[in-house]
Amino acid sequence: MSFFTNRRQSDSEVDKQPAKPIPQHPVGFETVLGAGSAMEGTLTTKGNVRLDGDFTGTLDIKGNVLVGETAKITANIDARNISIAGAVRGNVTGNKVQLLRTGRIWGDITANALTTEEGAFIDGKITMKSHEANRPAEPELAPVEAPQIVTDSEPVLYAAPVPKNDEPTAAVPDITDVDEADDDTSE
Repeated sequence: MSFFTNRRQSDSEVDKQPAKPIPQHPVGFETVLGAGSAMEGTLTTKGNVRLDGDFTGTLDIKGNVLVGETAKITANIDARNISIAGAVRGNVTGNKVQLLRTGRIWGDITANALTTEEGAFIDGKITMKSHEANRPAEPELAPVEAPQIVTDSEPVLYAAPVPKNDEPTAAVPDITDVDEADDDTSE
């Protein structure tokens, strides 16, 4: 039965209508913080998020984030892809980060790919996660010389054996026995 008509549908008419499929992966934004709204805390979701209001806290998003022109975000943003058209005070981490011409960010950006439009503002460090220049250099190994082969015709020198504790050792002169008269610096 429809709420806006007086006509009642029969059961056979209801059965003839095709079932509407439920989308498995919705397109668009599952979470929206509208302009003029304010929120504080931690926002965690697997879906896409659009922020047009004020947000303070932490954003841990598995989907995409769009920071609208009117948004004022004071939070670290960790998401798959991030587009910024508003103001963000915090670090931004994602696969792709896009800073639009009206976007402003005070914080570090860590991403695989970064695009900025003319007029965008960044005050922070940018780190490219997968870029070759960001990988540590392989340490250079010093060249190793081939070992010398000793033949029977060459003399071989050995170190003197170390005496055992019970064997007598050569006398070591005592430095206190040195005649002080040999010292010319006394005058």
